[in-house]
Amino acid sequence: MKTLPTLLAIALLALAANAAEAKGCLKGAVVGGVAGHYAGHHGVIGAIAGCAYGRHHAKEQARPPQDQAPPGQEKI
Repeated sequence: MKTLPTLLAIALLALAANAAEAKGCLKGAVVGGVAGHYAGHHGVIGAIAGCAYGRHHAKEQARPPQDQAPPGQEKI
């Protein structure tokens, strides 16, 4: 009976996130929801945490790489 609230929470999270953040949020919510369900029937909490992590990870991947010199060498 907790499947319906879990699906509703995932749908609300998907609607709340904009298009750029939705990719990471949806993937994270699905993985977190499944993991939370199997780890003590906490699918909604897992989906929320997965969404937050997925958005964070997607933002880091979208960020351009920083131009850093190897250790011991200075940038000119």
